[in-house]
Amino acid sequence: MPVFTKVLIANRGEIACRVIRTLRDMGIASVAVYSDADAGAKHVQDADESVHLGPTNARESYLNIQKVIDAARSTGAQAIHPGYGFLAENAEFAKACRDAGITFIGPSPEAIETMGDKISAKLTVQKAGVPVVPGRTEPGMSDDALYEAALEVGFPVLIKPSAGGGGKGMYLVEEEGTLRSSVASARREAASSFGDDTLFLERFVKDPRHIEVQVLADSHGNTIHLGERECSLQRRHQKIIEEAPSALLDEQTRDRIGQAAVDTAAAVAYSGAGTVEFIVSSDKPDEFFFMEMNTRLQVEHPVTEMVTGVDLVEQQILVAAGEQLQIRQDDVTLTGHSIEARVYAENPDREFLPTGGTVLFLKESEQLDLVNAAALDDGRFAFSSFADEHGFEGPEQTVRIDSALITGLQVATTYDPMIAKVIVHGADRAEALDRLDLALSGYTLFGVVTNVNFLRALMSHPKVQTGDLDTGLVGRELDSLVGKPVPREVYLAMAAALFAREAEGALFDEDPWSSVSGWRSGRAPVPMHWAAKSPSGAKVALHALPTNLDDDEEVVLEVTVDDKTSTVRATRYPESIEIDGRRYDYLAELGEDEAWVWVADHGTYLIPRLSPEQELGGLGGPASGEVRSPMPGTVIAVHTEPGAEVAEGEPLIVVEAMKMEHVLNAPVAGTVSDFAFSAGSQVVVDQLLMTVEPAEQ
Repeated sequence: MPVFTKVLIANRGEIACRVIRTLRDMGIASVAVYSDADAGAKHVQDADESVHLGPTNARESYLNIQKVIDAARSTGAQAIHPGYGFLAENAEFAKACRDAGITFIGPSPEAIETMGDKISAKLTVQKAGVPVVPGRTEPGMSDDALYEAALEVGFPVLIKPSAGGGGKGMYLVEEEGTLRSSVASARREAASSFGDDTLFLERFVKDPRHIEVQVLADSHGNTIHLGERECSLQRRHQKIIEEAPSALLDEQTRDRIGQAAVDTAAAVAYSGAGTVEFIVSSDKPDEFFFMEMNTRLQVEHPVTEMVTGVDLVEQQILVAAGEQLQIRQDDVTLTGHSIEARVYAENPDREFLPTGGTVLFLKESEQLDLVNAAALDDGRFAFSSFADEHGFEGPEQTVRIDSALITGLQVATTYDPMIAKVIVHGADRAEALDRLDLALSGYTLFGVVTNVNFLRALMSHPKVQTGDLDTGLVGRELDSLVGKPVPREVYLAMAAALFAREAEGALFDEDPWSSVSGWRSGRAPVPMHWAAKSPSGAKVALHALPTNLDDDEEVVLEVTVDDKTSTVRATRYPESIEIDGRRYDYLAELGEDEAWVWVADHGTYLIPRLSPEQELGGLGGPASGEVRSPMPGTVIAVHTEPGAEVAEGEPLIVVEAMKMEHVLNAPVAGTVSDFAFSAGSQVVVDQLLMTVEPAEQ
């Protein structure tokens, strides 16, 4: 018998779809909630029922406690699963569920409250004998007290907000001279982000590694851990890649850190699934310190599921229903290695700014089925040569995709930029790395720029390959991971796609008078041209000329990219090309102003087309005086007006997207003109917002 008959998921996106999947397996009905922006979302389609919460604004929908409670009541849901983010670690929400007689699938409000405040969390685990980073954690420390504490602990020190996370309000101070200004900045940012400017201070651990332990506990006093995950590959304190187990720990340290996590959970009478995060020094891997506890399911929980075989969502539901854990510590074994890569709607080549857009084409499946040729609805194909060449074995689930993407979905800039997760499993870390690269190279999404190519570059980095990680690695190596040129094969595949499009149109029209090919007795080749801007900002000119139009099966294209010419053999329909004797599968989506191209081994690329004016002239830039939006989003503040005189570098507009604010400054000194928006306006990437007419010299 199911423990509940109906559960509401107070979340959206891939985590809502993930929870719905387990509910279905358990025979439990699911209820989705959604905002205006998510009316056509996959989690709404997957659920048995759905309830509209309100406007796109999260505070009026997903963060509105009363609306979520009312949705559960109106549908008869006995329990609410919060997922992660939004209300997942909100003690008031957990209390509201309890008061309404609805089961909150998570820990008690008291546990959430204690662990949600980093100062009280550190004091609590210290009493339980769990090691913490040396520092000062007294509540309500003044600026002077923090100053004295820093001198006592010694530099470098880390100033952290008690109420927050995600790197906001966190400042590294390496010398006394910058201490007071850093404290002031941290207070302002903490107050702005969390409504609480309480700070504490810790010694900064050099070359730190971020290692966390998954715990499970029930309400009968049973607590176990399911091994550790390594989350050291981060950018600005945001995780990118996670894996289990860590390549750093030996068995003895693994047992010790696991027990420390169990002691942490027991210290607050924890119930449900949770994660205890530790910081470990690279040069002292047997020394670890408590950092914080996340009182919810983690984004990276799939890697633990892959190596243990335990469905963590199922365990959460059973525990919430009052059942005892059926798993004992001795039952937990870690088999093989698993790695997860987070797919973000962001552009690494433009400082990771959010992107968004409409999903034009999507190829992702849990089995990553590249083995059998499959004709797609629109005439594009996926071929087996890609998988055969890499020795990919598909029957077992070595690849898992957690996603809420569907073709036609509008990926908005309203919520978090993470849109999918690619998770792989291998017999060991080396095999898992190979499979992740294969999975990412085959992951195809047209219409939304993502970080997938960046992820592949990161995973191929020598230090990542050897497991020599720390939380600063991505930041140090960033220049070598972004701005890479578009592979030549991508342009050559695009030329074949251009030819195929022409072949379907008037190029071979039976009516010679309507043909654009310059009809004569016989077929005349029509040259094709496409000018683009590369990620580095350079112009790329592509020319293609078919040379054997009388062959009905295959065409030979002489393709010139910039000054280098290649011979490309392609069929009349987009499927595969041969370059220098090697065949590549490819997919393409051609528009008038841009092309999306996927090529086996190389991944997916957006090739924007330059206008004739841009091709002949300059590409434009800050010196032109144009102020364009670097990302799709919402204008949330305007600091100037038409006709105003502004100085170079003066803040003009603030655009917000996916929880990120971006300030646009005056590119030159001059007079503001060409206003085409107001506060609250929705803007698209590269939209002209205003022009600053340069002042006369």
